[in-house]
Amino acid sequence: MSQNQEQTSGYFYTFLAFLTWGLLPIYWKWLNHIPALEILSHRIFWSLIFVMLFLTWKRQFKLRYIFQDKKALGTLAITGLLVGSNWGVYIYAVNINHIIEASLGYYITPLVNVVLGIIFLKERLNSIQIIALILAASAVTYLTIDYGQFPWISLYLAASFGLYGLLKKMSGIQAMPALAIETMVLTPFAISYIVWGLYTGNGHLFNESLKVDLLLITAGAVTTLPLYWFGLGAKRISLTSVGFMQYVAPSLMLFLGIFMYHEGFPQEKQVAFTAIWVALGLYSYSILKSYRARK
Repeated sequence: MSQNQEQTSGYFYTFLAFLTWGLLPIYWKWLNHIPALEILSHRIFWSLIFVMLFLTWKRQFKLRYIFQDKKALGTLAITGLLVGSNWGVYIYAVNINHIIEASLGYYITPLVNVVLGIIFLKERLNSIQIIALILAASAVTYLTIDYGQFPWISLYLAASFGLYGLLKKMSGIQAMPALAIETMVLTPFAISYIVWGLYTGNGHLFNESLKVDLLLITAGAVTTLPLYWFGLGAKRISLTSVGFMQYVAPSLMLFLGIFMYHEGFPQEKQVAFTAIWVALGLYSYSILKSYRARK
């Protein structure tokens, strides 16, 4: 494959990953009559099954080295809890009609990454990035005071995903084997909840319709495939390009929340989002400027 073809496929896979993540609220809305914990349990369990089958098919089922590395195993146990709670809060947000608040969380995530870089990696900020952070913090403060409600969903999604990314970067383990271990950590909870639902008759699997059964089971595929596509794409294009494309997902979520599910977009949220967008614009400009300087 030529370099141009490599880059083209990289853009395609990366965009496909962010497009899928952006459209996921539609998928969870089809299941919004089911408790978020039950959906989360199926997402975890079927993700593990799908990842195991995928690794077997790709002949990459080599997890022993991870189990032999106590530090890596401990890190993945923590990232498993982080990503599981992130999935749960996200599903909960969609099902209680807070898609816009969830999208705000993923807009904030790059700026949370900057803060984590300062704290854990001793990175330094330039003046543009400092202004971007102040703007973002001001937006969250304004939203809390004027809207009268602390945006805990947004901040938890941003913080948990930011920490997840930081720990995964430090672990150096490939995405799919890492996801296998992370879902293994969460599987005892998931299986317990699913079995309890089947035993008591309160669960929805095999108890409602074929459509619901298929949606619950394929939750594993819609979780793992975008991660695989992202892994394929991100290593073929520049980090700067990935950074710009990551705004596709929260933008789609925002449009879905406003135009498809009519959540409402009052003035307080418009002001806060505008401040976040300006902050992200400044942050992106600083990244692009440093990238060009390195080139």
